[in-house]
Amino acid sequence: MKILDLYIIKKFLTTYFFAVLIIVSIIMVIDYTEKIDNFIDNKASLHAVLVDYYLNFIPYWANYISPLMVFIATVFFTANLAARTEIIAILSTGVSFTRFIRPYIIASSIVGILTFFMVGWVIPNANKTRIAFERKYVVGSYYYSGRDVHIKIGPHDYAYMESYDTGSQTGYKFSLDKIEGHELKTKLLADHITWDSTRRKWSIFDYRVRTFLPDGKQKLTYGTKIDTTLNLLPKDFESTYQIHETLTNSELERTISQIRSRGADGIEIFLIEKYLRFANPFAVIILSVIGVIVSARKSRGGVGFQIALGFMLAFLYILFFMMSKGIAQSGGMPPLLAVWLPNLVFTGIGVILYYTVPR
Repeated sequence: MKILDLYIIKKFLTTYFFAVLIIVSIIMVIDYTEKIDNFIDNKASLHAVLVDYYLNFIPYWANYISPLMVFIATVFFTANLAARTEIIAILSTGVSFTRFIRPYIIASSIVGILTFFMVGWVIPNANKTRIAFERKYVVGSYYYSGRDVHIKIGPHDYAYMESYDTGSQTGYKFSLDKIEGHELKTKLLADHITWDSTRRKWSIFDYRVRTFLPDGKQKLTYGTKIDTTLNLLPKDFESTYQIHETLTNSELERTISQIRSRGADGIEIFLIEKYLRFANPFAVIILSVIGVIVSARKSRGGVGFQIALGFMLAFLYILFFMMSKGIAQSGGMPPLLAVWLPNLVFTGIGVILYYTVPR
């Protein structure tokens, strides 16, 4: 059986990588057709387009379509085995169907482990370059347009600024409150603050500090300039365009912890990204097993019906996943449940198919 296992694993992986190569090539052509005007208008060099963008574009899309391609490759390869009665011959030797599935699980696990490694470290670093290219040559210049910004920067510290200029890295009408329990301890008001990139500190200009003393009295302090370190950085006001896709696993964890400590909104998209990185490898295995079950039976109509059924199930999985993800991003469903729900549902579908579909 080892020879047969190696044969199935080899066919599985070669079919999968070939399918990914074909689909990614098609996506690249479509993407280039859509963005060629942006490349020309913004004078993107050939090196930047090919190396900075498309070289990092390939692993992103290869991973994005990986579960779907595993499913389609499994259906296509297994349906051809069934059409040539090879599966009947294998099972007639006394090999159980469960044993027959084993090499598929091994091969899909290899893809799943590779997917986890890629999406956790390789692709985020590649996305840093790709998305920086898109910001420069496709999306266009970014300017922070938020007004009346409130940010929790510590357990008891709350910052506010009326507006922020990304070009000069300056915030206007700044205030910093220190609140312990329900009591305001100090309140700093300043005309503006500016980021000192050399010293990596904030310079606070034309400030006054009001300190509330235990005896009910207040103390006022004035100054023209003071340098200080805050749990606040210029990157907090930079473009958030696809930023969750540029974070490695450790960077993603730090970002989630920071957002939670500040009590800020928008944590759902980072949680979804985190859980997806763990759920996708299991999706690869689940869809692979379902693909074997629906395509292992020899059909009188040939492999066309099984391939069509495979596409339909793949489409339903993608539709289900996109719906649950959209609901989670809007806050209507816990991110963990939204990410894992398609896997749980399709695991149930796989179990039902295993016991109901003739094999």
